[in-house]
Parts: sequence; C-alpha cells; structure tokens
Amino acid sequence: MDEVREDVGAVVEAAAAADGVAPLSEHALLALRAGRVGVVVRDGDAVAGYAHFDPATDGEPAAGELVVHPEYRRRGHGRALLRALREKAGGPLRVWAHGDLPAAAGLAASEGMDRARALFQMRRPAAGPLPEPAIAEGVRLRTFEPGRDEEAWLRVNGRAFADHPEQGAWTIEDVRAREAEDWFDPSGFFLAERGGELAGFHWTKVHPGGIGEVYVVGVDPSAQGLGLGRALTLAGLHHLRDTGLGQFMLYVDESNTAAVRLYESLGFTRYAVDVMYGAKGE
Repeated sequence: MDEVREDVGAVVEAAAAADGVAPLSEHALLALRAGRVGVVVRDGDAVAGYAHFDPATDGEPAAGELVVHPEYRRRGHGRALLRALREKAGGPLRVWAHGDLPAAAGLAASEGMDRARALFQMRRPAAGPLPEPAIAEGVRLRTFEPGRDEEAWLRVNGRAFADHPEQGAWTIEDVRAREAEDWFDPSGFFLAERGGELAGFHWTKVHPGGIGEVYVVGVDPSAQGLGLGRALTLAGLHHLRDTGLGQFMLYVDESNTAAVRLYESLGFTRYAVDVMYGAKGE
C-alpha cells in the first residue's frame, strides 16, 4: 500500500511539473494518504496513471479525477482510467480536469462528455492596495480554536454551501484530516460571531513557494447583507501579507458571479481554470 501511494505521488509530481498545474485536488490526495486508493493503471511494472473516485450521494452523481504520467501518455491509459471510473459509477459521472488542458478536453469529447462546470483559480500579488476590513456593528472577529469550534463551523459551512456539491458536504472527518496537515494554522482561520453565534468564516492556507490561499470563505445565510464576506476576506489577506507571503490565490466557481466580482474588486485576476465534464444529456 505504501509503495503504491509513493508511486502515485511520483506520477502526480511528474504531471504537475509537465503541465504546470496540480492534476489532483486536495480532496483526492487526502483520500490517498488515508489509504483510500482508487484506480491504478500500469505500463509494464510502472504505475502509469491513477484515478480517484467518489461514489454518488443523495442528489449528486459519482465524481472522479485522473492523471497519467507524462512518459506514458498517448497509450490509452487516460481512456482506460476514465472508463474504469464510469464502470465504478454505474450511472452518471462527473470528472474534474485540472488546468483545462487540450488533451483532457479531447479525451472528454471523444468519450461523449461535455463541460458541466468550471472553477476559476484567481491570483494577485500580496503587494499593492488592500483595504482594511470594515466590521459590521455587533460582529466580533476571532480565530478558530481546535477542539471547540469544529461542530459550529460545520453547521455554518453546511448552510453557507448548501448548494455546493463538494464543500457543503464536509464532515467532521474532513475537518480533522485538514487539522492534521502540516499547513493547518488556527491563527489564520478567522471566525465572525454575532450575538454569540458563528455567522461567517475565512480559512486561509499557506502553500510552499510563498503563496497564501483564500482557502474557503463562508457566511451564514442569516447574516447576509452585513458585508461579512468582504470583511472576512480582507482580514485573512492582511494576515497572509503580514506573514511575509508574496502572492495570494483562491478558487471560485465560474457561476458564482457575486464572488467573482468581489475578488476582482480586490485585485484578483483569472490565473487558471478547472473543468468538470459530464456525459451529454446528463
């Protein structure tokens, strides 16, 4: 098992170096590290490719993502992995392709799949104008306390992302898996409280290479209209800049036009695109 994980890790690193984009999501990598190994394809004795699979849940189809080592491409391994995911799904399937690469688009089209969704990666330099956060009256900002705030955070996260197929379905296990990661830092996890209740949050993340991420920002629907999304985003960005980072990044759904406009107003521009493909007519 450990050897397979190491081999898949080498495939991921080689693909990222060749394509300029990480081929698997954090979610897929955490599952692999936890021992939930997906589909492995070999070329001789070498691990040539890998696919992560998430089974269907209530209201959401099965989903997956895949990667092929650059040295073993154009040998049918990507198609084999995609078909293996379809077989495991036994029905509708959504597949993420990171970076919107032509090869992924070509494979999807040849297998009768269309673009179903897009996720923008946006970036901006840490230097430059950054307004101070304007905190609404009656709202208090503080940082996350491990062992105390997980359940309250999950409740607000679920309400804030009720229509989001990935983020809104997080469980306590998902939170604890990230708390166990080396990058986790509660001093960069901001909570907004109103009347003693959690009303919103901004969880930041620091990547190697001096990049700080707006990891996830959420506001409880009952607290909409107070400007908490902008205030929390700015609080986190100031924190990341104060740590000496040189660049900020974030992910946002193409369809979330309000969030895209907010981030553009704060100096973010589109850097890359992840695409979700689904079968035509599904």
